[in-house]
Amino acid sequence: MGEAKHRQKTGKPSPLSRKRRRQRLIGGSLFAAALLAVIGGVFWLTSPSLSGPTALPTAEDQPPFPAERDRLGVRIGDPDAPVVVREFADYQCPACADFAANHDRLMEEYVEPGKVRFVFFDLPLRQHQNAVPAAKAARCAEDQDAWKPMHDRLFERQNDWSSADNPQRLFSDYAASLGLERRAFERCMGLDRVEREIRESRNLARDLRVTSTPTVMVDNIPLRRANWAQLEAVIERELNAAQ
Repeated sequence: MGEAKHRQKTGKPSPLSRKRRRQRLIGGSLFAAALLAVIGGVFWLTSPSLSGPTALPTAEDQPPFPAERDRLGVRIGDPDAPVVVREFADYQCPACADFAANHDRLMEEYVEPGKVRFVFFDLPLRQHQNAVPAAKAARCAEDQDAWKPMHDRLFERQNDWSSADNPQRLFSDYAASLGLERRAFERCMGLDRVEREIRESRNLARDLRVTSTPTVMVDNIPLRRANWAQLEAVIERELNAAQ
C-alpha cells in the first residue's frame, strides 16, 4: 500500500500538511506579537505619565536665574515680557547652528508680540579656535543694530569660516554685505570692551555650571532637548501659568 493510501486509511496527516499547519501557527504568533507591539507603542505615546506636559522639564530644584546678569547678553524684546528665553551658544558649534533655525519663528510668534524676551549669551568653547572672533563679529554688528543679521550669517556660513586661518577678513566681508560700515566694524573687532563682554558672558555660564552648547532655558528651566517642540511647549506652559 502506498504511503498516501495508507494515510487516507489511517487518518494520519501528510508531512506537507503538518508543515503547513506549523507555518500557520508561526505566522499567527508573529502577527499577535506585532499587534501587541503596536498596542504597546500607542499606550507609551499616549500614557500621561510618559508624554504630554508632565514629561516637560520644570523649575523644580532649579535656582532662580540671576536676571540682573541678563545685561551680559544680547537682549531682544520687551523687558517686561512674562517669559524670558535664554540661550548659551557658540557660533562654531554645529548643534547651535541647527537650533538657530528656530530663531525666526521664536521672534515672530513670541518675541515680537511681547510674550517673550530673548537673551543670547556667548559661550565660545575652548576647542573652537574661531568661536571668539565670531562672537566678537556678532557683538560688533550689534553696535550697528545688526546683531541678528550677523548672527544668522555666521551660522549660515559656519563651514566657510570655522577652519579659516584668518576669519576676520570673512567677517568684515559679511559686515559689508549686510550694509554695515566696514571701518567701524573692523575698529570694533579690536576693542578690549568686546573681549570683556564675551569673557563676562562666558564667566556667567561657568557660574551657572553651563558647559555645553546650545543650552536653552525658559526662565530658569533648562530644556532637556534644544528643539522647537520642547521650547514651544514649555513657553506655552509658562505663559499660561503667568496669567
